[in-house]
Amino acid sequence: MEDTQLPHVIYACYSQKNRQGEQFIPAHIFSLQLTGVSDMHIDGKTYRFAEGEFRFVRRNKLASYTKWPAENGLYESLAISMDQQTLREISEAYDLHPDKPYTGESVLKLRPHPLFQNYFESLRPYQNGSGRISETLTGVKVREAVMILLEVYPELKNVLFDFSEPGKIDLEAFMNTHYRYNVDISRFAYLTGRSLASFKRDFEKVFHTSPNKWLQQKRLEEAYFLLKERKQKVGDVYLDVGFKDLSHFSFAFKKAFGMPPSQLA
Repeated sequence: MEDTQLPHVIYACYSQKNRQGEQFIPAHIFSLQLTGVSDMHIDGKTYRFAEGEFRFVRRNKLASYTKWPAENGLYESLAISMDQQTLREISEAYDLHPDKPYTGESVLKLRPHPLFQNYFESLRPYQNGSGRISETLTGVKVREAVMILLEVYPELKNVLFDFSEPGKIDLEAFMNTHYRYNVDISRFAYLTGRSLASFKRDFEKVFHTSPNKWLQQKRLEEAYFLLKERKQKVGDVYLDVGFKDLSHFSFAFKKAFGMPPSQLA
């Protein structure tokens, strides 16, 4: 079981375009776009959220973001993460359980509702950072968020209270879709429903090489294409294909292709 823990309340603020190469989302997220625009790429789709829009994001997903500040202003978002322990407690207390598998989108743009607006207004003290807020109090806010979501979208109980872990899925299809995400091999193993050992064993059978070697080669080939054919900038490409460090990318690229990436850009 994944034990990654997000803060209950997450406030993001940027004054310039912000690009995050990837992020693993371990908990369900309920959020409001306060200012600016957010592009989220997840499960092969891109979702855009503008100022004043609410969203719900399902747990156990890999996502990438581009965050655009408002003109002459800031990018701001406010989110609540719903951890599994709290959801289990709510499930037991109110006898809430899925009645069928959830088949909806991993990212939902929620329709405006006064309950949503009033809830996020109540989170303003957390946004303003006026002193430390106890975990007990933020836990209460998580419970409130869950009950509000269920009031407006009752069908979300089928995802909120589904505590199953990812099942074993097609390794080749998953990796060819998600190789750009620079996360640990153990994360890929978990998301494909395997132990680390069985992931490495299955990976070798499918790709005839190790995960680390395959990932680097795949990312470098994608970078070469983007630089040569799409004429993209090196500073954008290395993040897009899953490298976190420009110097490491440049070194690996030159070793693979005999030239620095700047020569193609």
